[in-house]
Amino acid sequence: MKILFATAPGYGLTLPLIPLIWAARAAGHEVLLATSSEMVDAGARAGLPAFDVFPRRDVWDDLMNTVAGHGPAEDELPEEYRLARRAGNPFGLFTVTMTEGTIEAGRLFGADLVVHTSDHAAGMLAAAALDVPALEVGNRISWSVRDADWRAEHHVFGEDEVSDLMRAKLGIGDAKPAVLARVDPRAPSMGGLAAGEEHPDERDGVPWWAMRFVPFNGGAVVADWALRRPDRPRIAVTLGTVVPVMSGVSSLAVVLEALGPLDVEVVLAAGTADLTELGELPPNVRSVGYLALSAFLPSCSAIVHHGGSGTTAAPLSYGVPQLVLPSFADNPLSAQRVADRGVGLSHDPATVDAATVRAMVERLLTEDGFRTAAREVAAEMATQPSPADVLARAVAALG
Repeated sequence: MKILFATAPGYGLTLPLIPLIWAARAAGHEVLLATSSEMVDAGARAGLPAFDVFPRRDVWDDLMNTVAGHGPAEDELPEEYRLARRAGNPFGLFTVTMTEGTIEAGRLFGADLVVHTSDHAAGMLAAAALDVPALEVGNRISWSVRDADWRAEHHVFGEDEVSDLMRAKLGIGDAKPAVLARVDPRAPSMGGLAAGEEHPDERDGVPWWAMRFVPFNGGAVVADWALRRPDRPRIAVTLGTVVPVMSGVSSLAVVLEALGPLDVEVVLAAGTADLTELGELPPNVRSVGYLALSAFLPSCSAIVHHGGSGTTAAPLSYGVPQLVLPSFADNPLSAQRVADRGVGLSHDPATVDAATVRAMVERLLTEDGFRTAAREVAAEMATQPSPADVLARAVAALG
């Protein structure tokens, strides 16, 4: 079977789907990742065939510049960009730039099934245009389109003005794909489904399936220190890939000031961010640049981060308590999930100071409740169906 996987061009939007693509490839199916911008290279580095559906521009970089307020003027934008900007929907930019290329990728590939993330309408529209079944997969730990409260406040992806315009432009009309199922990758106690649960969607009766979130945050050359249990508590610190671009690394100064005096080992994973404004780092800080969290998170006692969906999900999988200083987008939702479940703490980064961070990290290290709750969630996740199980179930549903 030929399976087209369609994702939006951000790390947190694509990487959660990689284990499912591996499962399809390992089962003997032909796969193709349809995405754009840096995710084309990220997919290739993950060992996958990847197709750039919008090679004309770096749509992710353009989105970041627009959100940051220094994007190009209206008359300098391509037609697709002007269309998305008028709709006022950041994800609409992916819909208008990536839908046509995703359809073309599926047509050239001869796709029998389209697997797309819930937040990527281009995948849904491609399945409709190609008249092939679809499997919709959630890629967030903080929310799902299954949640009634989320639906009350947001348009469901693919059911908005931008999608309607693309339907008309590309001749898709009112066609909708036959959706085999929708997948919720959250732990049961954090909004997801337990193994064996199957909830029909209120909109159309399509079943919701559970799936274990398997962390993938890139490959890594693993150093020996990452495999050794440290002599003192090891604390991971990261801002992900978006925050340094959007807001810089100034928030790290408070965190490092807080952790510097503690008898802990700090692993600072700041990617390619420029750390010169931080000055000399405390002696207990190991700066590792871009290093996949999975390489060292199992040996950590806690993590301090920005609330990105993948960054929140990875420590849940490993049973590691977390302190979330949420930035923007769905980061506050992730932080709320963490606090509500008792697997960690949260604080507004705009008002936090070093003393507060230090006190909160010390609580994570000394109060057993956080570690117990984090391990409970990890145990829940381990009982959910694997990506391979879900893939096999989808193929069986096709007959």
